[in-house]
Amino acid sequence: MRSLFEKSPATNHLAAKPTNLKVLSRYVKLNALLAIIAAVIGLWALQLVFSYLSELDSLDDSYTMGEAIKYIFYRSPYFLEQFIPTGALLGAVIGLGLLANNSELVVMRAAGISVYRIVSWVLQPALIFVVLALIINQFVLPHSNQLANEINSKGNSSLVTSVRGYWTVQPRFENTKRGTTKPDGSDILYIDYADVKGNIGQVKRWHLDNNGSLQTAIHAEGGQYIGREPLDTVSSKPSEQYRYEWQLNNMTKLMINQGFESSQAISPTDTLSLPFAPESVYLLTHQAEDLSLTQLYEHRQFMRQQGQRSLSHELAFWQKLLSPLSILSLVIVACSFVFGSLRTHSLGLRIVVALLFGLLFSYVQDLVGFVSLATGFSPLLMVLLPIIASALLGEYLLKRQM
Repeated sequence: MRSLFEKSPATNHLAAKPTNLKVLSRYVKLNALLAIIAAVIGLWALQLVFSYLSELDSLDDSYTMGEAIKYIFYRSPYFLEQFIPTGALLGAVIGLGLLANNSELVVMRAAGISVYRIVSWVLQPALIFVVLALIINQFVLPHSNQLANEINSKGNSSLVTSVRGYWTVQPRFENTKRGTTKPDGSDILYIDYADVKGNIGQVKRWHLDNNGSLQTAIHAEGGQYIGREPLDTVSSKPSEQYRYEWQLNNMTKLMINQGFESSQAISPTDTLSLPFAPESVYLLTHQAEDLSLTQLYEHRQFMRQQGQRSLSHELAFWQKLLSPLSILSLVIVACSFVFGSLRTHSLGLRIVVALLFGLLFSYVQDLVGFVSLATGFSPLLMVLLPIIASALLGEYLLKRQM
C-alpha cells in the first residue's frame, strides 16, 4: 500500500489524481469484497453445521441420515439469503478494519479523500450481494424450499390435521323441484399442496349440514387438473367466469348417518371443482417464505380480487422487496464503526459490536413483523422502520467521525 503514494510527490495532491483514485478505489473495493465473502460464507457454514446437529435428533427408520443431508442441502439457499445482511455488515467492518490497522484509512483521509467517498467504495461490492439475494429469492428459494418441505413432511404424514396448505369453507346449495336452489350446509376443504403444472396433493373435504352436523368426510391422495367450464352457459356472450376442475385419485368417502352409524366407500376417481385457476391454487397452498417476489405480488393481487388480505404474505413481499435497502443500511453502519482511532476500541471489539448489531437488526425486523401481524399495521411501514433507523444511525455516527 505504501507504494501507491511513493509515486506522488505529496500525499495531499493524491485526491486530485484520477489514476491514483482508481487504484485506491479498486484496492478498497477488493478488500471489502473479500471480507464480505468470507463473512457470509463463514456464517452460512456455521448455520449449516447447527442445522445438521439439530436434525440428528429427528433421525429414525423413515428419516435417515441421507434424507437429513438432502434436507439441509435444499434449505442451504434459504440460510444463505438470511445471513447476507449480517455477513455484509461484518465483512465491511473487517475489510475497513484491516485498512485502519495499517493506518491506510488515515493516509486516505489525510490525502483529502472524504469519508463518504470511502463509504461509496464499500457500498459497491455490497451491491453484488444485493443482486445475489434478489436472485436467490426470485429463482432459487421457491424450488429449494418446496423440495425441503417434501422431505420434512414425510415423517408427518400420519397427522390428522396440518396447518400447511390451503383451507377454505364453501357454501353448498341443492336444486329443488321448482328449479330454485336452497342452502345445503357447507364444505370445509383442505388441499395439502399444488405445483405449477396444476397437480394437487392430498385433498380432504368435510360436509356439514345446515345445523353444523358432520355428514360426510372425503379423502383423496391427489389430483390432476383436467380443464375449465364457463359458469354462464345460457348467455350467448362468452363468459369471463369459469369453474376449474380436478380429477381426484384414490378417493375414500366416509358417510355418517343418523344415530352415528357410518359407512365407507372407495372410489378410484372423482371430480373437484374450484372457482379459481391452478396458478392461484399454487399460490394459496404455499407459505409466504416459499414464494418468489413476483409470486408474492400475484398472491397479493389475487387476494385483492377476492376482497381478502393476507398480512403474512404482504409482510414477506415487502421484506424481500426492501432487502437491498437493509443490506446497504447495515453496510453504512459498519463503516461508521471503523472510522476513528483504534486506540479507543480495538478491531476485535468493533467486530463483536457489529455482529451483535446485525443480530439485533434481524431480531427487530422479526419483532416489527410480529407487531404488524398482531395489530394489522401497514407491513410496508413496519419493514421500513428498522431500515430507516439503521441508516440514520449510520449517518449520525459517520458525521461524528468527520
